[in-house]
Amino acid sequence: MARKGFTLVEIMIVVAIIALLAALATPNMLRVRLAANESAAIAALKTISSAAHTYRASNPGYPENLTSLYAGLIPPYIDSVLAGGIKQGYTFSLNGESADANGNYQSFSAFASPISAGITGNRFFYLDASGVIRYNLTANTSITGNPLD
Repeated sequence: MARKGFTLVEIMIVVAIIALLAALATPNMLRVRLAANESAAIAALKTISSAAHTYRASNPGYPENLTSLYAGLIPPYIDSVLAGGIKQGYTFSLNGESADANGNYQSFSAFASPISAGITGNRFFYLDASGVIRYNLTANTSITGNPLD
């Protein structure tokens, strides 16, 4: 008489092999996601920098915040997701700095912070009007000017 189906031992071996492969692959997948989020944050900061400089070319000063690069502008300088301040595991902010007598900002600073440090990203990023992106492994906002020195 021919045997049909699998025995309980065979099924348990297959389940054990699948569990082992999943246990080996999960940490690598999480590291890859974390690296992808950080790369996306850097790209978004470059976009913010470019948009702020383009805004400055058309206006007497830099933008006050991210909303200034999107709201009511046709076409906007940045997309609605980035203007909302949250994108791919990071929160973003832009602050106009050094206002002149007319209230026009002569500089800016932009920040990218992971929503959940260690899970959505390990590094905190900073950018100013110079266009240089800096990072730190901890959020240090106690220093005036560049918070990542």
